[in-house]
Amino acid sequence: MTKINSYWNNIFEKYKILDQIDKDGKFEISASQINEFKEARLMTKFDNASQLPRIFTENELSILPITRGNYVIAPMDIFHKFPMIESSNEISYFNFPDNIQTLLPDNINSESLALNAVYISEILEDFIQDEKLLPTINGRMSSSLFNFNIKNTKTEKILNINVNNAQIEIDAGYEGVESFSIIEAKSHFADDFVIRQLYYPMRLWSSRVRKNIKTIFMVHTNGIYYLYDFKFNDLNNYNSLTLNKFKRYSFDKLEINIEDIEKIVSNTHLVNEPQIPFPQADSFERIINLCELLNQRELTKDDVTMEYGFDKRQTDYYLNACKYLDLVEERDSKFLLSSTARRIMQQSPTTKQLAFAKQILSHPVFSEVLKKQLETGKVLSKQQIIDIMKKYPLFNVKTYNTFYRRSSTVSSWIDWITSLTSNTTV
Repeated sequence: MTKINSYWNNIFEKYKILDQIDKDGKFEISASQINEFKEARLMTKFDNASQLPRIFTENELSILPITRGNYVIAPMDIFHKFPMIESSNEISYFNFPDNIQTLLPDNINSESLALNAVYISEILEDFIQDEKLLPTINGRMSSSLFNFNIKNTKTEKILNINVNNAQIEIDAGYEGVESFSIIEAKSHFADDFVIRQLYYPMRLWSSRVRKNIKTIFMVHTNGIYYLYDFKFNDLNNYNSLTLNKFKRYSFDKLEINIEDIEKIVSNTHLVNEPQIPFPQADSFERIINLCELLNQRELTKDDVTMEYGFDKRQTDYYLNACKYLDLVEERDSKFLLSSTARRIMQQSPTTKQLAFAKQILSHPVFSEVLKKQLETGKVLSKQQIIDIMKKYPLFNVKTYNTFYRRSSTVSSWIDWITSLTSNTTV
């Protein structure tokens, strides 16, 4: 990213891009112009807002492809934040076909395999609610010709963008009796995504088929398939998408009840607070997902930042949280799973979730908060959690504001643990 920032600074300087945008509202740049500094394909791939070069973010700019070899730079919002999903949101369980031997539900480690799994198990049919669903298209193709409106984030005026056969890539397309569904698949969580991944394919196929076009984003992690159905309320408005439907699916029904959680709370040996920042990383699902990525390969901080679309501060939060739980080690500026985490990742789905819960509950603050909730049957308030936190020597937590921010993580992780029992019911 440091090099990409530098390259873009040089490009902006050479072509006086900021001056041209002030004058015309946008600037069109060719791949050959970008290639003078670095391959355009690498210089323009920004799946998340935090991946944008510094000169873009400082000037509220974004970049979109408009032809196979040209891009437009303008003050526009090209990303959409994922809506927050509660840990308690119900999971629907489906049986994996018994006759399938070449794909196992416990060994799905890529987006393409995840797409195969949700198709052959009829999860997609349930989510899309269409009959005779069949895979029809995938891969790279041209976008065709269309134009769209997008809001100028500086002036609030509308920018009109013309697209002429830009290259697009579709992870999968499924056609049923009444609909055609375009799916973008990922194996990790991010805070947001670039709308173009759904919008450009939708515009291409809405001009070619008469069926209802559905645009779906799927995230697969920890044996759970998160399916988001986004709807564009205005075909010509890039920013008009809203969440139409969301569901979670799994093949592994967790056999966990409240007695299992109580047993862990009672029997887990408590550790001394480590000299590691007390966690500020609310999504425990993302902690598990990071362990899945590290189970495949070692990662640098920059790798984690790029994978999740984090800023550097978020990267530190999540890596420190993993260190705090003895899930990750750092060697030679690379991060890898600890021996504890490697053992956890090899276990069955139910045992794995309980093992992660045990790592959390080995820390006194989390153990005491959950004990009190189990005793009273009530969720503790932020202030009650803070009062418990103040009883322990938490590393580098001194001001009330810091206690308050960290208490959100305590609350979120405890919610994740208690949600394990509710997820046993379809």
